[in-house]
Amino acid sequence: MKIGIAADHGGYALKEIILPFLKEHGHTVTDFGAYSLNNQDDYPDYIVPLARAVASQEVERGIAVCGSGVGAAIVANKIAGVRAALINDHFSAHQGVEDDDMNLLCLGGRVTGNMAAKDLIVAYLNATFTGAERHLRRLQKVQQLEQNH
Repeated sequence: MKIGIAADHGGYALKEIILPFLKEHGHTVTDFGAYSLNNQDDYPDYIVPLARAVASQEVERGIAVCGSGVGAAIVANKIAGVRAALINDHFSAHQGVEDDDMNLLCLGGRVTGNMAAKDLIVAYLNATFTGAERHLRRLQKVQQLEQNH
């Protein structure tokens, strides 16, 4: 799978662990930065290009990491076509894809442990959207909001 990943200073250390983990599992990874630790950087500078790549289907799915994951989720969802969520549990990692067609996983680099992050990522990447009528109906309403915004 083609995966995009991005992080600011708060998520940089976790991104540096996730990146080789994804490659070891056979994924093609595009790194949208940060490429070095800079405590003065801003998460939108990295998350927005990632979100745009997800929306344009340049990458199939995205993973965004900031300190808490909250800022990453907020800014990613400003890009039409992105369905991002801050995920802290296994169930939501796969259910978000299965029911809501989540295409961008957000993690908190300061609150999510390395092993937990790997577990959440595996659940997220192994999940597929069910395409059930009720889920399609709900997504259509989300898309209408994006178009009317």
